[in-house]
Amino acid sequence: MDKSGLQPMEDDDAPPAIDWLGNPVSCRDCPHEENRVSGLCDLGRACVRDLRARRIDRFFSINPGLADSYLDHPFFEVRSIAARYASPFRLLPLLSDVEPDVRAMAAIRLPATRVLALRSDPDRRVRIALARRLAGEELVPLLGDPDYQVRLSAARSANEALLVGLVDDPEPDIRREAARRVPLMHLPALVADPEPLVRIEVARRLEPARLHLLAADPDFRVRYAVAERIAVNELPPFLEDEDEAVRELARERTKDGKG
Repeated sequence: MDKSGLQPMEDDDAPPAIDWLGNPVSCRDCPHEENRVSGLCDLGRACVRDLRARRIDRFFSINPGLADSYLDHPFFEVRSIAARYASPFRLLPLLSDVEPDVRAMAAIRLPATRVLALRSDPDRRVRIALARRLAGEELVPLLGDPDYQVRLSAARSANEALLVGLVDDPEPDIRREAARRVPLMHLPALVADPEPLVRIEVARRLEPARLHLLAADPDFRVRYAVAERIAVNELPPFLEDEDEAVRELARERTKDGKG
């Protein structure tokens, strides 16, 4: 264990430390000489002047009190990582930073009421960051975002009621997320979905009395999911299924009499 109280870490197997301008990093002209002497930084491992994000992050994790003074650093990686450790009261100006990564970090840490305007940020990384932290009605604009990844992130954060509006989303992954959690009364809207993976999720949740709606599905994976849950007295058609795995499951359930 070193003087910082951290377990020693392996070197990054990288060439000698260089800064963001490509110049070699030296401790001789560093303003944090006291930190080096007391083991709170380490050239090539934990250094705010290094190009590598891992080493910058190690520096701030050991010296979080210095983060506020690096929020205007010319290297965006330093600003972004410093924002992770800095006082939230100092982050508001970063919402207009030229770099998306910096804006995204500020958006994650600031109160939601302060960052809602970034739902229309031109960079999807910022909108995804917001989609992962907002909730309720604040998510609605992001559920209709033109970018698929933003909508998917918003869908994963949305409550059941909001997912209803996604059952006809053009992207299968988003409809699949809706199928996993949308209120049961809305599941039948996805029974005829063109994507089998969506219909599988429907089969896993649909009320047993309605599983007959998927009993003749063209995809054997969907029929298998139906055969797992449908009432035993409705299993006979599955005993003649064209897929061996479906037939075997139907035989086992029929033999065991599991309802």
